[in-house]
Amino acid sequence: MSHSRRDFLRSSLVIGAAAAVSRFGFLDVLAQSTDYKALVCIFLYGGNDSNNMVVPNGTDGYQAYARARGPLALPQASLLAIQPSSTGARFGLHPSLNELHPLWTQKKLAVLCNVGTLVEPLTKADYEAGSKRAPDQLFSHQDQQNQWQTSICDRPIDTGWGGRIADRVLALNGSVAFPMIISGGGDELFVSAADTDALGVDPNSGFGAEGFDDSPESTARYNGLRQTLLVDTDHTLVRAASTITKRALDSQEVLNRALAAPVTTAFPVTDLGTQLAQVAHIIAGRSITGLKRQIFFCAQGGYDTHSDEMNSHVQLYTELSQALSAFYAATVELGVAPQVTTFTLSDFGRTFRPNTDGTDHAWGSHQLILGGAVRGGDFYGTFPTLELNGPDSADEEGRWIPTTAVDQYAATLASWFGVSAGDIAVVAPNIGRFGRANLGFLA
Repeated sequence: MSHSRRDFLRSSLVIGAAAAVSRFGFLDVLAQSTDYKALVCIFLYGGNDSNNMVVPNGTDGYQAYARARGPLALPQASLLAIQPSSTGARFGLHPSLNELHPLWTQKKLAVLCNVGTLVEPLTKADYEAGSKRAPDQLFSHQDQQNQWQTSICDRPIDTGWGGRIADRVLALNGSVAFPMIISGGGDELFVSAADTDALGVDPNSGFGAEGFDDSPESTARYNGLRQTLLVDTDHTLVRAASTITKRALDSQEVLNRALAAPVTTAFPVTDLGTQLAQVAHIIAGRSITGLKRQIFFCAQGGYDTHSDEMNSHVQLYTELSQALSAFYAATVELGVAPQVTTFTLSDFGRTFRPNTDGTDHAWGSHQLILGGAVRGGDFYGTFPTLELNGPDSADEEGRWIPTTAVDQYAATLASWFGVSAGDIAVVAPNIGRFGRANLGFLA
């Protein structure tokens, strides 16, 4: 893949173990603006087996689930009971999602069912006949991660739908230069944009140029470095390098000031908990960054559960549940819960039929959406028929053919975030192939 000037700028903004980009001016313009909104993406790397995240809890539904899942069937008594308001059917959450269960009851948490990568709507008959296009390289980790993050499933593309959302609302941030996209989960396609710079941060590292401290000698050297950036600016390459370095040096100051904004909510000391704690502090410092729109990308690995899934899920879902619950509590503390929407993505679902104590790569899966603007306590999309080789299964292993496209997921979030109706097709170029551009899970 070719690298643009924007990519060079993004990679050059790394200082030591962290990166930082500054904004210029308007530091004191925005305080507690009700116009502020943030999207927080949590990518579950490896392919989350959402068949055990959301489980039928009625008598017939649970028995069918238990027969097919065999050693991976969760005890029915352990499920955290939920009842989607639009269906009236009984379901249960995985018992390790204990901290999220009350948020479902409070209608702050929703489930988007059987969503996945699609080129166009696809039925089982279409798939078996090959009469319509399926996504390229189905069941491949890297390819499906890229397609989830770009929404484009039949050709390469170098921007993600998070980046394209940012490009469409960039004007809402005025002349603020601090990047509206911040990633604690790596430089992934989701955050790649055409016009908007992304900031990569390491939640476990400090922010600042290496080799400097608070001593007078260090301060003098630092000031000297800043002065050298004003020299030889008539030379194009020197001027470009100096501009990039200056922005990086400026930014560490702004970012550190924002991170110092107080948040009293306690976060779990886990990788995801640390990432979301950092996001909470940056949101708390929005009067310093001056941004009205922000997009965050976080990640949790470990979901490639080919074996030992039952034990792995206890650890993974506990970390996910505790981190998401703490983050929602922090948005309440900061008075921005209705303005921050958190959502999950993952490579794909996993087979309904187990392979002894694990599962293999599959396709459609369920995703969680959390926030004060979420119309929670309900399912969106269509819950699949949990039948091996049934009407929603691509094969006898139970790989669900998605009935909702990533494009629709992206378009719904983009619309809430402020993307105009005319620009939705820029964010999700294939959205016109699907019935609904807005799935209705956000108020």
